[in-house]
Amino acid sequence: MIRIFLAIIILASLSPPSRADQPQKNQSRLILVTIDGLRWQELFRGADPELVSDSKYNHDQEEALTPFLKNDDRAATLMPFMTNVIGNDGVIIGNRDAGSCARVTNAWWFSYPGYNEILTGKADDNINSNASIDNPNITFLEWLNGQNEFAKSVYAFGSWDAFPAIINANRSHLPVNAGFMPLDGNPSAELDVLNRLQGEVAHPFDTVRHDAFTHEFSRYTMRTKAPRVLYIAYGETDDFAHEGRYDQVLYSAQRTDKFIRELWTAVQADPQWEGHTTMIITTDHGRGQTPKEAWQHHASPLATQGYLKSLNTYPDGIVGSDAVWMAAIGPNINPSAGKAYTMAHCATSSQVAATALKALGLNWQDFDPTIGKPLDVFKH
Repeated sequence: MIRIFLAIIILASLSPPSRADQPQKNQSRLILVTIDGLRWQELFRGADPELVSDSKYNHDQEEALTPFLKNDDRAATLMPFMTNVIGNDGVIIGNRDAGSCARVTNAWWFSYPGYNEILTGKADDNINSNASIDNPNITFLEWLNGQNEFAKSVYAFGSWDAFPAIINANRSHLPVNAGFMPLDGNPSAELDVLNRLQGEVAHPFDTVRHDAFTHEFSRYTMRTKAPRVLYIAYGETDDFAHEGRYDQVLYSAQRTDKFIRELWTAVQADPQWEGHTTMIITTDHGRGQTPKEAWQHHASPLATQGYLKSLNTYPDGIVGSDAVWMAAIGPNINPSAGKAYTMAHCATSSQVAATALKALGLNWQDFDPTIGKPLDVFKH
């Protein structure tokens, strides 16, 4: 009996530790979403009655747009998921009406400099145009792809065809699908239809595809590749604004809100993602507000006096186009956080990269200790 008892003790000591005693593998995942040039005014105020009523910007569709104005909470009418779900269960920073502030730190206040700041964690004022020139800076996406834990599990999708250059796909070897690129993958009826439709559906812009294709390609990759990190850059809101189509900006913003809801719903339905995923949502720049037509534009004083000479009637720049917003939701995001970012202490786009890395359970300083610090939005 004693020998049997001793044998049991020895076997127990040799058996592997229980699951609770084992170090838990990092299962954290990230979805980073950017919505090009969506003003904080629309996100937090909803549709602008003055712009809705101006047929110059709505092609005489005022009656079709009145549903955006019927409810007292116009923000929830325009973007219900952002307002009611992320606004309650997550954090949104940048509602200047409530004294919350977020801004860019780059000198230019337009897209490529803004995306560089978001993805690298700091501004580079030598990036001073929207030309598709390979980014000399390393994005946190590229750095992640070089880590064993995340290698070949980082994917990027963009509506604007400049994203392969912004992420420097030539150097980073990241899979970046943007512009009108078809999506490569295992042959399937769904993928064949998406690729065929992208080539056949009329599109209003030469360099930006419909966000619906960016979204569906992203969702397809979520299902078939289960990436650890997914970056999705929607673009229609900016291009329709430049075209002066406020009606289409509203429709696009509402569609994008639906896309984000679909992404988050898919996360909650998949055990690989549910409880492990943080979603961060932001924009690359703001837009003007006054004079009224300034809502179409965005640029700093440096830009309007130089690179964007077409806007030289605004020698002081497009005031307000440095104002952005950022949002986060996930298992470690504290819904009551973010209150520190006041007009006297703005959050900045340069903090997004470190926030993303912290959400993944990584030491952001291993990427670059000189970038913006993580946003103070975590539970611990």
